[in-house]
Amino acid sequence: MPVTIRQALSAGAESLSVQGIETPGLDASLLLAFVLNKNRSSLIAAAADSITEESLEAFHRLIERRLAGECVAYITGKKEFYGLEFKVNPSVLVPRPETETLVEAALRLTGGSDTPIRVLDLCTGSGAAAIALKHTIPELEVWATDISGEALETAKTNAARLLSPNSITFLQGNLYDAFQPSMMPPYPFSIIVNNPPYIPSAELSMLPAEVQKEPVIALNGGSEGLDIIKKIIFRAPEFLSSGGFLLLEADPRQMNKISALLKEAGFSDIQTHNDLSGRERVIEGRKKQYRGSNP
Repeated sequence: MPVTIRQALSAGAESLSVQGIETPGLDASLLLAFVLNKNRSSLIAAAADSITEESLEAFHRLIERRLAGECVAYITGKKEFYGLEFKVNPSVLVPRPETETLVEAALRLTGGSDTPIRVLDLCTGSGAAAIALKHTIPELEVWATDISGEALETAKTNAARLLSPNSITFLQGNLYDAFQPSMMPPYPFSIIVNNPPYIPSAELSMLPAEVQKEPVIALNGGSEGLDIIKKIIFRAPEFLSSGGFLLLEADPRQMNKISALLKEAGFSDIQTHNDLSGRERVIEGRKKQYRGSNP
């Protein structure tokens, strides 16, 4: 007897639910939509249609991969972020809704300037934040860096798909070290954004199985989760214009310590921005404003 899309979805979701997958129905529908080359809306509309045995077997294979701890985004090779579809793979973190808070916070700072607004995205990964900013405001001058060459290739692929050619300048290197003296921008950045590694080392083994399959270099923030964040904060004034802003995504539990680090580095107007769940997710600081020349 032919199997319908509805029946396949129900069986797939049940298999995932039994194994404790948090969003079994969503995951099953995304995987089956991928197999059938449909979006979720058309999948639901065609729920009574039957599917071929070949497609059903392909769906079962993807369900098995999900049960083995592989996330849906890596299985399908794509993830939506800020209304855009990004290519993802195990060389990059999967873009998450929480990081949209970082993009929104940066966008609020882009108005009212008489000079070109230059943005730097550190630890760019898939390029999600940098590309979302440039896609929303094409006039921005956006630079992005990452220590991983494979991650940068993924980011470049996404930029080529989603933006006009050469819209973002990508550089490989460890944070600010990506800027060799000959590559220094002709004027400082107005905004630095980043979603750095901020998971304390001791907590890595407690992360969900699918998260543990993401690149550890993009997760491990050292003993307190602040090793990379400290490096970002204390060198940021060298790269920011007078009155420029530094925005960091981090764990809500770290915000008080990060605020103290920002103050120690000379930042003022420190504030946090909540994600959709109401948790402090992004912290913002402003470099001291100078009159006259722009240190």
